[in-house]
Amino acid sequence: MTSLGKQPSSPHLRLAVLLLAAGEGSRLGSIPKALLQKEGKSLLSHFCHSLEASSPMEFLVVTGFHEEAIEAELKQRRQDHDLPIQSVLNPHPKLGQSSSVRLGLENLKSDYEVLLVALCDQPLVGSNEIDALLRQFEQRDQHKEVILPMVGQQRGNPVVFSRKVIRDILAIPEMVCRPFMDQNPELVQIFATDNQAYIADVDTDADISKFDLQRT
Repeated sequence: MTSLGKQPSSPHLRLAVLLLAAGEGSRLGSIPKALLQKEGKSLLSHFCHSLEASSPMEFLVVTGFHEEAIEAELKQRRQDHDLPIQSVLNPHPKLGQSSSVRLGLENLKSDYEVLLVALCDQPLVGSNEIDALLRQFEQRDQHKEVILPMVGQQRGNPVVFSRKVIRDILAIPEMVCRPFMDQNPELVQIFATDNQAYIADVDTDADISKFDLQRT
């Protein structure tokens, strides 16, 4: 249920979800940010809970650094959540987030019509934020293929892409989402919002304190 007491519209969409969880967390002393604890549960667990109302047909997690710890948590998430959780290992996570994005896009296998690309360290993104993005996609202007949340002048996440635009990205060697969006701004529909959840992430110890998180 949304905060307005209405059923979310997202189940009408054939949804795939790509979660990026390959980072080192170097600014936090090399820890898996997906496993930071919020109210006694990992951020990964919270994200899984937030996804359930959207009934994705595919949910792919890209791992890299901290693969064993992330995979152990995913094993538990598969038991606790009714989600089609799969994972793929980025063998070269030092190449950066773009390498994880490309690997994830190449390994999606379902007949999805819309893809939500999310980060693992956004503690305030919940089911309402995901549903708002998917509603924006359903109601998008003609010829728009991407929904990008913007808070003021700051880009947010997650971002929603049509299957068509993902095909176009994959047709270009080494292309990934952000540069494609920059090169094709006419395809991007801005979702202007004051919801800070879309730009809140965890990079420093100050962020851990700010969002009342705990290390594992």
